[in-house]
Amino acid sequence: MRFPARFLAVAASIALLLPACGFLTEAAQAPSADFIVTAAPVYEPLAALRGGERFPRGAQLLLVHAGKAEPLVTGFAATADANVSFDGKTVLFAGKKEAGDTWQIWELTLADLSIRKAISTAADAERPFYLPGGRMVWAQREPWGFQLESAEDGHLPGYTFLNPTAGPGVLPLTYTQASAFPADVLADGRILFEAGFPLGSGSTPELFLVYADGSGVESYRCDHGRARWGGRQLASGDVVFTHGATLARFTSPLATETPVVAPHAEYAGAIAETASGAWLVSARAAANTHYAIKLWKQGSPALQTVLTLTGKNLVEPVLVAPRTTPKRHPSGLHDWSYANMMALDARLSREGDLKSAPASVRLEMLDAQGHVVVTGTAPIELDGSFFVKTPADKPIRFALLNAKGAVVRQERGWFWIRSGEQRICVGCHVGPERASENRVPAVLLRSTTPADLTGAKDASAAQQGKPGGN
Repeated sequence: MRFPARFLAVAASIALLLPACGFLTEAAQAPSADFIVTAAPVYEPLAALRGGERFPRGAQLLLVHAGKAEPLVTGFAATADANVSFDGKTVLFAGKKEAGDTWQIWELTLADLSIRKAISTAADAERPFYLPGGRMVWAQREPWGFQLESAEDGHLPGYTFLNPTAGPGVLPLTYTQASAFPADVLADGRILFEAGFPLGSGSTPELFLVYADGSGVESYRCDHGRARWGGRQLASGDVVFTHGATLARFTSPLATETPVVAPHAEYAGAIAETASGAWLVSARAAANTHYAIKLWKQGSPALQTVLTLTGKNLVEPVLVAPRTTPKRHPSGLHDWSYANMMALDARLSREGDLKSAPASVRLEMLDAQGHVVVTGTAPIELDGSFFVKTPADKPIRFALLNAKGAVVRQERGWFWIRSGEQRICVGCHVGPERASENRVPAVLLRSTTPADLTGAKDASAAQQGKPGGN
């Protein structure tokens, strides 16, 4: 990629400010495209899931051109989290103008190195990604951690959005009282993000998916157990992520992850796939060393060093090149205060199928203070189906009850349903390998009106001094 003379002059004038670098000795090993990395003395990749700081001693974006690294942005106390636009012309990044500032989202135009603030918020805004349709997503700091938010990226003035719930303006995409941190935007338009498992209550790093309007939240795969983070999608559609000491991948035909047989190392995750199919990875030999950028061709027995920087961790490589624009998700939400959800067979579960249908389902919600509130119960049909109206944009979970009201099975985490979302699940956390039976659910034969579990009737009855009911 060619850069203007102004960039080369600036780069030359500040090159002496950088610590000594170790560069590739064989040019053939270097990727053909330029790439951007984040350099930081200390890097804590999972700190954001605790609401913490990933770069407690600062960070700097570096542009690697012809095997040499120079600062990408000048005049900032800290920069990180580069994301190159689909046309390869601009770069979103998180930055601090002064050391005491909060992280905010900025955009650099590569042609002239001009910089503009893309979004201004009261608290930290980190790890931005471009979305199709003129929007972007980032992690916004909240009292309980980070939440995904979306807004226009500034390139489509006067744009008509498909649905008011998908823009314009700032739109929260996650609705649990726990951290969620974006990892990638997939080819189908969904956002890959990291959060603790069980969602909304757990601490084991896991990968989840959500559409660009905040609907359809789900685990990427249901073979939970080992911590996984740093997911990035390949051109094949596979998603590669790290367990720390190993790499693994999700591939479309399989319901569980498969290992990536790679050289022994500690991997930071967030790989970049080059045009040749080789991977740029951030790796280190041991926990007391620093991450360096390595090049690895699948099947090769060794990692080839591309870039090291004394005393710095080099993480999150991003190619400076055009790429395919993801599909745009046409939001089907409505501006309601509730959502509808139907379970086809609550007896089904990865934890083992129940022999008979539970008597009822109970909906629980977290209020603003983090207290668990029961919003109502509804009957479950003999075939395991139920159809309910739920609160929207709130952390919720279901519990299955027997005829005596005792819990038969309970969701351990929390999820949400967006305003106006209409959602159907096969069963209770059955995983992607289970398909629904080809039959009409008994609940719809009885009534096409969902049972109201929003808590609105109970609240209304309480205001009138009358007993509530379902």
